[in-house]
Amino acid sequence: MRKFLILFAITGLLASCSTVRVAQDYEVSTDFNNYKTYGYFKQGIDAAEINDLDKKRILKAIDNHMLAAGYVKSETPDMMISIFTDTQQRVDVFNNWGWGMGFGGWGWGGFGWGMPMGNQVSTTNEGILYIDFIDTNQKELIWQGIGRSALRTGDPVRKTERINLIVKEILAQYPPQQ
Repeated sequence: MRKFLILFAITGLLASCSTVRVAQDYEVSTDFNNYKTYGYFKQGIDAAEINDLDKKRILKAIDNHMLAAGYVKSETPDMMISIFTDTQQRVDVFNNWGWGMGFGGWGWGGFGWGMPMGNQVSTTNEGILYIDFIDTNQKELIWQGIGRSALRTGDPVRKTERINLIVKEILAQYPPQQ
């Protein structure tokens, strides 16, 4: 039973590290059906504090999603897309409450039971990607998607796959269902 609980806790920990948590915010009075074309807000893209390789990966993932959704990239777009990145340290605390029993003790042995208590703390560096959609005419933010996920380094192919997943999860919320 104890091995099962340990395996369950480890599986849960690994699964929580691999997930993308997403959220959105938007201007509720916006008619999102009016937007058919997009372009990038260069100043916002340039200001994002990540390396150029990751910027290219993010922009390519956005392009792939937007084009597949029927939007057209344009020099005179209806909306501009910008990105912003941030990092933070995520702290997870797991309570170790349970029960157990065992054999052993003094002399010939004995029988006992107990309740293990305590906390287990795990920290993870987490990346946050903001994708902003800005109305070109009004010059106002109309939609923002936010994705949070554990940061990955190493193999460029796996890193690209991870960025594609994060962008896909964020943009799956656009346009919002009002």
